[in-house]
Amino acid sequence: MHINITKSATGNNKGSSSQLVAYLEKENMMAEQLNKNYQPEYWFNHERHDIHPYEVRLGIDNNVAKLSKDDAKFFLINVSPSEKEILFLKTKYGEEDAKAHLITYTNQVMDAYAKNFKRDGVNGNQDLVYFGKLENNRYYTYKDLEFRKGQAKKGDIKPGEQMHVQIIVSRKDASNSIKLSPLNNSRGTNKSHSQKVGQFDRVAFKQATESLFDNMFGYNREVKESFNYANALKHGSYEQKEEVREPQRAEQVMKFGYKQGYHGKGVLETLLDNSGNINIAPTSDDSRWKKKKKKKPGQDQSRGPSR
Repeated sequence: MHINITKSATGNNKGSSSQLVAYLEKENMMAEQLNKNYQPEYWFNHERHDIHPYEVRLGIDNNVAKLSKDDAKFFLINVSPSEKEILFLKTKYGEEDAKAHLITYTNQVMDAYAKNFKRDGVNGNQDLVYFGKLENNRYYTYKDLEFRKGQAKKGDIKPGEQMHVQIIVSRKDASNSIKLSPLNNSRGTNKSHSQKVGQFDRVAFKQATESLFDNMFGYNREVKESFNYANALKHGSYEQKEEVREPQRAEQVMKFGYKQGYHGKGVLETLLDNSGNINIAPTSDDSRWKKKKKKKPGQDQSRGPSR
C-alpha cells in the first residue's frame, strides 16, 4: 500500500481547488465521450458517496477562514494499493464490490489521518473536510520512460491493475478554526509549533494505514511488501536494514526450506547424512577427488619422461 501526501499534483494549493477538481474529473469526461450511458464515479466522504464536483470545490474553497494568500488551502492524498493488493480485493469481493471496499477503506484512512494530528477537537474523519475520488486507471505522461522512448502516447492508459483513490483534504478542520498540516515535521519536540499545526508523524500514519488494510481484509502481507521494510532499506542504518531483512530470510526458509531436492529429499535432509553430520560436496582442490592423469606411452610415472 502506497500512501503519498503532497501539496497538489496539479494546480496551486494556495488558491482555489477548481483546477485540481477538474483534473480529477478527467476519467469521467473521457468515459462519457465514449459512452453516453456511462455512470460516472462520484466523489465521496464519510457521509455521502454521490458528491458532485461543484460540491467538492465549494466545500474546500469555503473552508479557509483566517488563511493568508500564501497559506496552503488543501492537500492531495494518494491511496494506491499494489497490483497484488488490488487483485486480492477483486478475487475476494468481485470487480464492483472491490471498489466499494476500497472506498470504505479510504474513509478509515482519513479517520487515521485525523487522529494522527493528536489535536483536541480533531478525533476522526467527521472532523475533517475531505473528498475522495476513485480512479480505475493511470495514464502516461511526458515524464514516463515509455513516452520518451516513443512506446506510448501521452494520455494512453497504463497496463495492469491501476485502481487508486485521490483525496482532496482541507487545510482547516470541519469547524473552520483549526489549522492542520500533514507536511508538518514536528513530532512534539517544538510544543508551541505543534499546538498550532498538530503533530503529524507520516511514518506512523503510513504504518497505521497498512495495518488497517491487512486487518480489514485479512490480507497476509509478506515482509518485503511492508512499509517498514521499504523505509528501512531506503533510510535506515546498516543495523536497521539487517533487522528488517531477517524476517524475510525466515520467510524464505519457511517457503523453500522443505522444497524437494535430490532423490526426493528435502534441502535439510540432503545436507545431513544418516549420522547427523553435515554432508558437504567436495571442493575442486580436494586431492581425493582429483582425476588421475592418464600415463602417456613411453612415460614412467615414477621417473618422469623416458629419454
